[in-house]
Amino acid sequence: MLLAAGTRLGPYEIVAPLGAGGMGEVYRARDTKLGRDVAIKILPDAFVADSDRVARFQREAQLLATLNHANIAAIYGLDETDGKTALVLELVEGQTLAEKLDVLRAKGLRLPLDEALPIARQIAEALEAAHEKGVIHRDLKPANIKITAQGAVKVLDFGLAKMVEPGGASGPAGLSMSPTLSVHATFAGVILGTAAYMSPEQARGRPVDKRTDIWAFGCVVFEMLAGKRTFDAGDTVSDAVAAILKTEPDWSALPADTPLRVRALLRRCLEKDPSRRLRDIGDARLELDDAVADPLPSAPAAATRSLTSARLAWAIASVLGLALAGVGVTYVWMPRAAPPVVRFQILAPEGRFDTNIGNPGLNSGTISPDGRKLAFVLTPKLQVWIRPIDSLTATPLAGSDGAAPDLFWSPDSRYVGFFTQDKLKKIDVGGGLPQTLCNVPGGGRGGAWNQDGIIVFGQVTGPLLQVSASGGEPSVAIKSPAAADALWNPTFLPDGRHVLYRVMGSTPGMFVGSLGADGVSRVLNEDHHARYASGHLLYVKEGTLLAHPFNLSTLSTSGDPVPVVERVSYSGILGAYSASNDGVLAYRNAVSSGDDLQLTWVDRAGKSIATVGPAGSYYGVDLAADGHRIAVHRHMDEGGDVWVADSERGTMSPVTLDSKQDNVAPVWSPDGRRIAYTSNRGGVWAVYAKASDGSGDEETLLDLRPQFPKLMKSWSSVGPYVLFSMADPKGITDLWVLPLFGDRKPFPFSQTPFPELFAEISPDGRWVAYHSTESGRSEVYVRPFPSGPGKWPVSTDGGVYPRWRRDGTELFYVNNVNPFGGSPLMAVPTQTSGSTFRAGIPKALFDTQLSPGLRHMGGPANVFAVAPDGQRFLMLKAAAGSGREAAASTITVVLNWPALLKK
Repeated sequence: MLLAAGTRLGPYEIVAPLGAGGMGEVYRARDTKLGRDVAIKILPDAFVADSDRVARFQREAQLLATLNHANIAAIYGLDETDGKTALVLELVEGQTLAEKLDVLRAKGLRLPLDEALPIARQIAEALEAAHEKGVIHRDLKPANIKITAQGAVKVLDFGLAKMVEPGGASGPAGLSMSPTLSVHATFAGVILGTAAYMSPEQARGRPVDKRTDIWAFGCVVFEMLAGKRTFDAGDTVSDAVAAILKTEPDWSALPADTPLRVRALLRRCLEKDPSRRLRDIGDARLELDDAVADPLPSAPAAATRSLTSARLAWAIASVLGLALAGVGVTYVWMPRAAPPVVRFQILAPEGRFDTNIGNPGLNSGTISPDGRKLAFVLTPKLQVWIRPIDSLTATPLAGSDGAAPDLFWSPDSRYVGFFTQDKLKKIDVGGGLPQTLCNVPGGGRGGAWNQDGIIVFGQVTGPLLQVSASGGEPSVAIKSPAAADALWNPTFLPDGRHVLYRVMGSTPGMFVGSLGADGVSRVLNEDHHARYASGHLLYVKEGTLLAHPFNLSTLSTSGDPVPVVERVSYSGILGAYSASNDGVLAYRNAVSSGDDLQLTWVDRAGKSIATVGPAGSYYGVDLAADGHRIAVHRHMDEGGDVWVADSERGTMSPVTLDSKQDNVAPVWSPDGRRIAYTSNRGGVWAVYAKASDGSGDEETLLDLRPQFPKLMKSWSSVGPYVLFSMADPKGITDLWVLPLFGDRKPFPFSQTPFPELFAEISPDGRWVAYHSTESGRSEVYVRPFPSGPGKWPVSTDGGVYPRWRRDGTELFYVNNVNPFGGSPLMAVPTQTSGSTFRAGIPKALFDTQLSPGLRHMGGPANVFAVAPDGQRFLMLKAAAGSGREAAASTITVVLNWPALLKK
């Protein structure tokens, strides 16, 4: 559809064509109303005929109109005339970066460093402005970057069909799907032109976020400096994708005068694993500023010599690491200015650090104020241990059994304070038995100790309390903003009077208050579980430990937070780290999803009886009525399938064969002949059923629009019903019932403002056990099924993953709130009489030691199953020698961590 000069589209008169591609044709046009030249992009006919696509463009245009930034080509409007949909854009005069680089390449030249870095900075500014508005470019390349005659950079085509979709419409978790592979698959020429700048996740067609722009940014900057593309696209799309997925950039192609900061930045931008990639383009802008203002020494002139030296340094480090591993410590010296940053690992002398299901972030060990000792709690005794930093051994403290892992030190580093289930205690690390300071019903929620001998601590709900370090009756230290609020995890600031603490409830966030005073100050709008150390507030966000500059005089933050270390274990906002003012940092590493789990039968005491099948990445189990066939979601490569394992015969075979999609949450039919499961094939979440031996075609049970995530929960053994969960447009998960008869119209079982996710129908088909957060935390309840009055609480101190015993006389669930007993499996006797249900007193059977990725309430399916007689349990346990076991028994320590902020 090429338009001739003079063609009118509303008030716009076509002047001349500017270009064409798979996403449409671009023209220079004259706005006859305002008397200015604009760029007009006409959408392809195939898109115009798609009402959903047009509606999406309209939403995008409205959002993109808010992007008012000097380095972003503006969008003036969206016009629809005579069935043609057009984007009206700012007309940017000048060369594209692609044209500029092509001219230089033809002459055997590349862009000078003093010209490339300012261009890179302006690109970073444009991306930063867009990312702050939730817009992802996803097609950043030199052809979409223009440079005016005055040297100003303008990024074009921002967000065209490439923005984060609301409610997960484009992909799971609200991530945006790759336009290149999922939208433009027929436009081979367009793909080939873009392929060299696609991130690995984009090339695989996976959901993407702002880190895909960071990858493309790295490709563009590399190309400017090296004079060649980062990855050779070859002659086909397959060549380009293969290069991105399998090869590394030719770092020797960078000019010898490239500052080390820029080299390091490019390596961070071009990490193939998104979790290791630079997380915020604003950080790239800061690095470029530093590189221009104060460049570090450049790499050696001979690139090969640089690479050889790097390999030699890593070889030496590897040998040292192997030599020291035998005594449980690995040192890595980073090449920085004195004093150096030193990292090493502390191994659990026995048992595990991984004790806490509700707050795993608290058990990273606690550094003493003098930075010389680390205190931590080990399972199975929940005993306090002390490990001097300069020693290879740790020592348990007698009498400290039953300690919660959120330990705190006295200012002189002589005592450790800790909580048990109902008491606050202290213990001399030099020897002696613990001393009880006061009663704390329900247990404490973090403590702090100042130079005046005052201990401040949180409780389950209500204000911060204070007590003398010698013991006594607690009193209110800092009041709660509202009666229902809870103040947790206090930390004294250096003056010993001001306290940093979390508020959870009506006014969540991080606050600072003062002992004996009513006034408080909010220092962070989000509840980040921050701690003060070395002039910064430290907190974990999305697995990265950040340091936010904090002024003790004004009690306020300044500037932006700076990354310290990545891949830190966390749960929600709770981060697994501790730091001293002497520059010592301790943290637990996050466990990657690829670490192995083992299907394991255990008895009622938690003792392993037998394993089933090979180790793997499993994410949900269900047991057939025969008690030995197991349906499990097994994650492999890009997705996962439903498999059936036979614990008697030792066999394991797939039911689905679509490993590029996620087939999750398997549930057996009552007769054991079929398995129902959820699949997200094509980005559409639906529920299917298939013969348990994998034969025949699958049946679509539920394909309900809109496409909010739906997960199978249970299949009734009496009436023809299945139970599933579905998120509403706000992301709140409710429980729904699907009749397998008549018109099969689903109806809500539990539809409230609170998430209800895990659920199972009772064996007699009359009840549903489910979890809800209506009380402020996850608890297990029972209601009649498929409908009826009445609701009975089952758990008393938090619970998720409810499962029934086959005869209906017991309910089992995991306690995910109790911070003192790990993650116990609870058993509750049950009775029914007519329309009345009765639950007995819950009893802890054993600590499940759920891995960090399975312990929270956001998982997709159940992580254990119950044998028909209720005497055995099938658990997903960490496989021997796996990364989960290593993470559960390792703490990383960093000396002189503030030097990391100067990178």
